[in-house]
Amino acid sequence: MKSRYLILMALVASVSACKKDKGEKEPQLIFKVKLDPQQPRLDVMGNPSVMPAGHAAQNPEFNFVALHSIELVPNKFTQFEQGDLVYSARHIMQNGVHAVVFDELKQLKNGDVVFTIPLSKVTPGSYEYIRSSVAYQNYNFNFSANGYDLTGTVGCFVGHNTYISSYTIKDKTVTVNGVKAQGYYGIEIPPIPPYYPGEVIEGQTPGTTVINPISTTSPLPEGSCTVTGTFPEKFIVTGNETKDIVITLSFSTNNSFEWTDTNGNGKLEPLDGEQVVDMGLRGLIPIVER
Repeated sequence: MKSRYLILMALVASVSACKKDKGEKEPQLIFKVKLDPQQPRLDVMGNPSVMPAGHAAQNPEFNFVALHSIELVPNKFTQFEQGDLVYSARHIMQNGVHAVVFDELKQLKNGDVVFTIPLSKVTPGSYEYIRSSVAYQNYNFNFSANGYDLTGTVGCFVGHNTYISSYTIKDKTVTVNGVKAQGYYGIEIPPIPPYYPGEVIEGQTPGTTVINPISTTSPLPEGSCTVTGTFPEKFIVTGNETKDIVITLSFSTNNSFEWTDTNGNGKLEPLDGEQVVDMGLRGLIPIVER
């Protein structure tokens, strides 16, 4: 009888352990987004940026962004997408062009979760850098026209190529049904009753600043908007983690909306021929919370 009792207790303990294991939540690696106008404004090499002569810029008021990839990078010699690509949005081929699908991207406000992955699916190792591709930005900006100080809204596509069916900037929707290259944007100009009904102006910036402090050893593809950030301390994944880890992707929006300031007054005046020249985010700092 004693032996039968011991066997029964062992079975009960085994079943209880299985139930406990199934009920336990697997530790996750959680990515969040932060948009910081106070973060340093960097140049393409990751150094402090100096505003070019004849240009001006402002901190736009961000409504949301959309990201389409996150890559953990072991060291400065790790080539593009040769690290641990933990997140990649869906792409399609359209007329021979490889493009991210805008309709499937998540619109992210400050503090939102970008993506979550079980830590068991992250390659154990030591990571010095992180790369994240930004596909879309939507924000408000200030400008002047015909003596009026106005606020417009811009939707700008800064990923390499994006397939867009349609997109809503603020109140107006633009139909595209095709692929747009990096730098395509739509600006919604507000109405000025009763004189002006408002409109959407579409355009293409000549280039977008992409921050990459390891560009000499790990260059990025032409037309990419993959911002590279340096971990303050090496990010180490052992494979034995028992708690969630949060990485906040803190992007600099410090004077990220830049234009040619032909009269030097610091105001964007498009009717006077001033042109938007850059909409790229100006740096990335990954902040780790264990």
